[in-house]
Amino acid sequence: MRRRLIGGGGAGAARRRRWQVLREKRRRGIFLLPSLLTTANLFCGFLAILLTANGRYEQAAVAIIAAIVLDILDGKVARLTNTTTQFGLEFDSLADLVSFCVAPAFLLYAWGLSQLGRAAWLAAFLFVICGAIRLARFNVHAGLLDRRFFVGLPTPAAAGLAAATVLLLVDDEVPRWGLLAISAATYLVAVLMVSTFRYWSFKEVDLSRRHRVGILLLVVLTVLIIATAPQFFLFILFGLYVLSGPARRLWVRKPEGASSVDTGRKDST
Repeated sequence: MRRRLIGGGGAGAARRRRWQVLREKRRRGIFLLPSLLTTANLFCGFLAILLTANGRYEQAAVAIIAAIVLDILDGKVARLTNTTTQFGLEFDSLADLVSFCVAPAFLLYAWGLSQLGRAAWLAAFLFVICGAIRLARFNVHAGLLDRRFFVGLPTPAAAGLAAATVLLLVDDEVPRWGLLAISAATYLVAVLMVSTFRYWSFKEVDLSRRHRVGILLLVVLTVLIIATAPQFFLFILFGLYVLSGPARRLWVRKPEGASSVDTGRKDST
């Protein structure tokens, strides 16, 4: 009996050790800076819902983009300062549920999909439920295997594509066929969130170590290019990332198992 208890290892044992470490950190209280950033992320998601309800769709989309930036920052700060906790993991997922699932789905529906009837609001609801499943799966698999990739489309990327779509088309009169295409894309993005396609996590990019000056110039140039036409370039960037998962599967020409799952605290989800 004792041997059986000791011998049950593998991925399950690794995950239990991971949660034991997080529970030990929980007793020390919460770490203020990452939690403040997560709170700001949640506030942006809540603000996006309020702005959408008042018909201010462009500002709501900007609030979602701001929430994505804050979500990236709180994950980076938590890892750089070694302040990852179980509380932070759960709090981050709850904030992401509002900012990257409910807020973008409500924005898409109120802005355009409401004109299409039942099929459209079902697309918005599927976006929410698939995002929630994606976040729950991320938490269950936290701390396992390859940290270079996410399994399934991360919720911030899905929300970013929704917000960028609204920013791009908010001043235009979108025809019915265009709204039908957006509704179909909403279904597709929802399914990608719960798929087993692998997406690069960017967690291997170490901001704390030295880099060449050329890297800084490249980052600055990229930001300047995006600033010239943010609606267009944000849509292109998020669209390419959404397509990168299926494209990578076709490129490597072999199935990717669901065993290679996300790691780390966030950067989301």
